[in-house]
Amino acid sequence: MRAEELISEYIPPIKYTESGEKALNWMNEFRVNHLAVVDGKNYIGIVSDDDIYDMKDPKNSLKSELPYLQNPFVYGDSHIYDVLKTIANAKITIVPVLNRNNEYIGCTDLLFLISQITAVSSMKEAGGVIVLEMNKHDYSLTQIARIVEENDAKILSSYVSSLTDSTNVQVTLKINSTEIDSILRTFERYDYFIKESYSEGEYFEDLKNRYDELMNYLKL
Repeated sequence: MRAEELISEYIPPIKYTESGEKALNWMNEFRVNHLAVVDGKNYIGIVSDDDIYDMKDPKNSLKSELPYLQNPFVYGDSHIYDVLKTIANAKITIVPVLNRNNEYIGCTDLLFLISQITAVSSMKEAGGVIVLEMNKHDYSLTQIARIVEENDAKILSSYVSSLTDSTNVQVTLKINSTEIDSILRTFERYDYFIKESYSEGEYFEDLKNRYDELMNYLKL
């Protein structure tokens, strides 16, 4: 699943020229602690409720009192794992999403992202990730599982998402082994298109640490 598929339709960005008071009201309305700040299509950064409490006068514009904002973001084609890492690193409740022209296209929020984690990954388990793309009519989890199991591995979790303006689907697989080269070769032999793969143990150890940090942050 990509960041652009996780964009919330309900949390708007706030203009840099708007007041801190308005930003705080929006945070209360949308139940978040951060908002993306924009100037037209340009992404400026994110503002937190703590930033606003530190303003001399919340009725002043964000631009006049907060010239330097934290600016974490992900690109629209970033994997959900990258979104998760960004949230854990920056300790934020929304993640701005940009296109490759560095224009703001939306944001994903923490609660929705958490609801997706169990659907796309088994974060507590070490393993590899394989992302396949195929026509939706060619999708067969039974066949995919057989290929994985032929290589002495198992699928821990899977997630299927439709691609915008396409008849293709993207299938994200979490495998119970970081040694996935033989699985990749088998998929290639059966003419599967491998969009991405992650097999480094260090990558997933770091990812697990980020997940644990996020869970501690949420006190779940």
